[in-house]
Amino acid sequence: MNDRDLTRLLQTDPDAGLQAAMQAYASLVKAVLIRILPRDPRDVEECMADTFVSLWRHAAELEEQRTPLRPWLLVTARNKGIDRYHRLRRHAALSLDEELSRTIGEVAEFDRATSDAADWVGAMVAAMDPPDREIFLRKYYLLQSSKEIAAALGMAEGTVNTRLSRGRERLRRQLQQKGVHCHA
Repeated sequence: MNDRDLTRLLQTDPDAGLQAAMQAYASLVKAVLIRILPRDPRDVEECMADTFVSLWRHAAELEEQRTPLRPWLLVTARNKGIDRYHRLRRHAALSLDEELSRTIGEVAEFDRATSDAADWVGAMVAAMDPPDREIFLRKYYLLQSSKEIAAALGMAEGTVNTRLSRGRERLRRQLQQKGVHCHA
């Protein structure tokens, strides 16, 4: 079933459409959410449900705009997971560094088993020293602007941009050392 067929089915028969969407994309959505919410499977399941409900609600718009479902679901799942992570973090009063230190070992173990460049980058970012790690996480995972990052960390926006530029170059060199080719 292609994306247009699926979005039409979601509109005409939501139960069958959701079942087909989950059959086609549940493992992908779950993989994204486990990386963001690794501690409690119930959080992952809740965000999965929210992601697929959002797909159902936006089916007509997605069909009309001919939006590919895979990337839309990846972004939606990621955003739902990040929102849930922030809510949990506020309740647990964990800092970004504390949460990262818990997961660095898991990320490093996962990265040894795969050659996917995105996974290597995740491990390299997790291993960065502060404040670079937090700058990269805020920029590329939480999608904050350099201005927002500068305000949150009490830095000049130019300093944030310089650290991002230098960090990207370090990551590029590290990936090349691992034999992963990077595009400039």
